[in-house]
Amino acid sequence: MRSSRNNRVLFDSRLKTLFFVPSFLCLVLYLSCSSFSGYSNTRIPLHDDHESAYMPTSIDHIVFGITSTANAWPKRKEYVNMWWNPDTMRGCVFMDAPLDNDTLLDYDFVLPPICVSNDTSKFHYTWHGGLRSAIRVARVVSETVALNHSNVRWFVFGDDDTLFFPENLVKTLSKYDHNLWYYIGANSESYVQNRHFSFSMAYGGAGFAISYPLAKVLAKVLDSCLERYAHLYGSDGRIASCLAELGVALTNEPGFHQMDVTGDAFGLLMTHPMKPLVSLHHPEHLDPIFPHMTQISGLRHLYEAARLDPHRILQQTICYDRWYPWTISISWGYAVEVFGVHVLVPDVLRVPVTFQPWQTTHAFRTFFNFDMRQHHQDPCRRAVVFHLDRVYSKEERITSVYRIMETHNCTFGRTSPRRVQEIKVYSQKLDLDLKQLQAPRRQCCDILPSSSEKLMEINIRACHEDELVHKRP
Repeated sequence: MRSSRNNRVLFDSRLKTLFFVPSFLCLVLYLSCSSFSGYSNTRIPLHDDHESAYMPTSIDHIVFGITSTANAWPKRKEYVNMWWNPDTMRGCVFMDAPLDNDTLLDYDFVLPPICVSNDTSKFHYTWHGGLRSAIRVARVVSETVALNHSNVRWFVFGDDDTLFFPENLVKTLSKYDHNLWYYIGANSESYVQNRHFSFSMAYGGAGFAISYPLAKVLAKVLDSCLERYAHLYGSDGRIASCLAELGVALTNEPGFHQMDVTGDAFGLLMTHPMKPLVSLHHPEHLDPIFPHMTQISGLRHLYEAARLDPHRILQQTICYDRWYPWTISISWGYAVEVFGVHVLVPDVLRVPVTFQPWQTTHAFRTFFNFDMRQHHQDPCRRAVVFHLDRVYSKEERITSVYRIMETHNCTFGRTSPRRVQEIKVYSQKLDLDLKQLQAPRRQCCDILPSSSEKLMEINIRACHEDELVHKRP
């Protein structure tokens, strides 16, 4: 009896072991498999290399698709050359036709590689008087994705006259999770352009960014969308419409600038939003941004400052002189505007209308998408403007020097800012972190005592917690 009972216990024990071992092995296999299938608590991005999956976004994670033509490229390549770095950047300039032999012989290999767009003659284009090249430009998105670069987080698209500021592009995109579906860019400055085309699309000349997973899906369905939107004018409208069908809306970033204006862009450059400067477009339709310079040399002058302190370029800082009733507005790396009276901060932040509308015949041509202030026709009644002369760094302090470059025969007294000939602005290099990008705050400045009435010295610094910038009583 006891022997029978012992045999039964032994049998039950072996039976449990028999069932436990496979169950345990299945559990181990399930956990192992699920961790590789995305079911673990730690998300593994699908397209990043494993070692770099959690590294901060850098220029290495971006692939550019730039649109040009064989005829325009010999001139427009000067704009691309200002910002392109062949050692760190990937992408292609898409042409409508191969470059001729003379252009190829002169090709500078510090520029992006050249790609020839695929034939788009099979697609319909019905906008009367428009350019069917809009179809080719739209397909640059799918053709850039088809280049099959590895370790990509973002695809960025622009024209051959789109001036990118790469450090600020990277910093702006770093706010967003590249594993999600993002379509990032900005509208036109012109109300007429937005009303005519769309308030919901990223304008292609300003450039726009599409996250990797969204771009992969968009590339698959884009050709079918092109057939449905044959009636649209431009390439950017086609991209926005296809993304709308995918259920993706524009994420607006005001650092992208379409620059749908002509003439003097001073007002827009002087009052930049509290966002990193990402791009500028249409330089050929604008006056040189610095007096006594060509457009190319003026833009290169701006890039010199941007390379020294990219996050601060064009960032506006306002302060009041304690000795004179002056209001000082600094657009770092570009210009300093000195008002001979105290002006309230909200009024300084308004854009002075120095430019002309893109369309001169439309009833709403003077309507723009921002607050504006008058720019007096009499230069003697305007604020005094000091443009950037030079910028340099020493012992972790950056000094930017501004001088009057346009002289006017204006009479002025001893309390007029016109007696100042040079302004030195001191600052530390600005390195924006994620919190500053998500909740930006304008920095403050102090007018320093100076040994000469011809020199003004200003220090830019972080504001105190409860500090108000306001005119002196």
